[in-house]
Amino acid sequence: MTQSDRNKLLLTLIGLAAALYTLWPTFQFYAMPPAKRQEVLQARPATATNDAERDRLTKMAKLRDKAIKLGLDLQGGLYLLLEVDRSKLGPAEARGAVDQAMQIIRNRIDQFGVAEPSIQKQGENRILVQLPGLLDQERAMDLIGQTALMEFKIVKTDEEARALFDRIDQYFTRKMASSGARVDSTTHPWTSRFLSVASGGESFVLPENVAAVDSMKSQLAADSSFAMDATLNWDAHETERESRTGRALYVLGKEVLMPGKEVASAQMRMDLDQERPGAPGVSFTLTGRGGAIFADVTGANVGRRLAIVLDNRVQSAPNIHERIPRGQGSITGSFTEEEAQNLSIVLRSGALPAPVKIVDQRSVGPSLGQDSIQKGIMAGAAATILVVVFMLVYYRVSGLVAVVALLLNIIGLLACMAAFHATLTLPGIAGIVLTIGMAVDANVLIFERIREELRHKRTVLTAIETGYSRAYRTIIDAHVTTLLSALALMWFGTGPIRGFAITLSIGLIINLITAVGISKMIFDAWSLRRKVSTISI
Repeated sequence: MTQSDRNKLLLTLIGLAAALYTLWPTFQFYAMPPAKRQEVLQARPATATNDAERDRLTKMAKLRDKAIKLGLDLQGGLYLLLEVDRSKLGPAEARGAVDQAMQIIRNRIDQFGVAEPSIQKQGENRILVQLPGLLDQERAMDLIGQTALMEFKIVKTDEEARALFDRIDQYFTRKMASSGARVDSTTHPWTSRFLSVASGGESFVLPENVAAVDSMKSQLAADSSFAMDATLNWDAHETERESRTGRALYVLGKEVLMPGKEVASAQMRMDLDQERPGAPGVSFTLTGRGGAIFADVTGANVGRRLAIVLDNRVQSAPNIHERIPRGQGSITGSFTEEEAQNLSIVLRSGALPAPVKIVDQRSVGPSLGQDSIQKGIMAGAAATILVVVFMLVYYRVSGLVAVVALLLNIIGLLACMAAFHATLTLPGIAGIVLTIGMAVDANVLIFERIREELRHKRTVLTAIETGYSRAYRTIIDAHVTTLLSALALMWFGTGPIRGFAITLSIGLIINLITAVGISKMIFDAWSLRRKVSTISI
């Protein structure tokens, strides 16, 4: 073996060792039982309560990040097509609304903890969201779709609320009379729907009357002749009153005392509600400007209730006991831990610039994902086995050289995917299979050229050298043209098409090294050392 061949062999061994080292986390991750693998997928070091737990979750997160990711079609998950409603935005706001919405949705999903999400713009006003491996799909849809318009408003006094409700009763009484219905002084179309009216800033409605109250609210909003300096907002949660479950309706001032964009950070905590120790809530910190506004608002309204409104639902309405100068506050109420966590996420990520609606939704269940994995692996394995058998039978010992180069190609391809954090999809597996075909095609070209030289009575060394040199140009042409096509698919394609193009591109580049460089190195080392006069090809 020449010094040049020794150097090539050393580089090959170093590359193989690096590839196996890169693939080791992938092997560890997918060798785990499903339950353990799911625990690793959900590991979030930031949620740890002590150093030992943080170290354990950090190791899990590193293992997850280093392993090859599977796409939506392989591991299941959620597919959402969202449409941004820009109808109420001005021309300048509408232009950047979709891009802004994409960034906010991405921030929310990142904090939600989905590995390798895909968020892409489609057309003028649509966003495609793919969340591989997601189990809690309802929570994800709620989290993504929330506009998260947060506002701080003062709750009207009981006297102000009752005065408004009297006017509403009179309004609907007049409507009933004008339609020919019989009415008298005891008729209360509005307040008769309530279990209690304006008690401590809240009016209480039983579940069977909520739809009727909503319908009457809509009629009031649609009639410009009925003016009121207040808004009617439901509580975000059902509560109990007089041993009965229902929903509270708040009468709030129209003026927004402070917008939610002044919230700088928010965290879910379990020690905020003095009346319910251990109950989840959300603590928030305001910006410098927001802190100054908050200090003025709380100072001017001591003794009143301040409603914290998110997407027109009252999340909390605490009493203001004193001026709050430090720009910090909390939101408590009848939250579950999950609801409090969701609320903190949407507050941290900000409000969507416009409402979004779900145009299309598809769920890929774990059984379908597993079925896809098994079929994909079977297809890839079958293709590889057939190719190996063909090469060994048809080209004998030389075919073994091609098989070694092919295995190195596949190992190198998977290692590159792991190193670059690429996502493996079902079309990606198709790209790997096509790469195997291209690798075999390159070896067939070389071997047939060597056979041709041997038929012309060339020596083995001359036949090998000439066969490689004459086939090399054809191999380069075939690989470059295919690579250009793959790059075009990668640039213009989305989703599955992009996954196919990525694996094919990586495989083609590695194939030029393995099918030509490494296989020739093996031939040169073998033929020179043994000084052979024949070759099994």
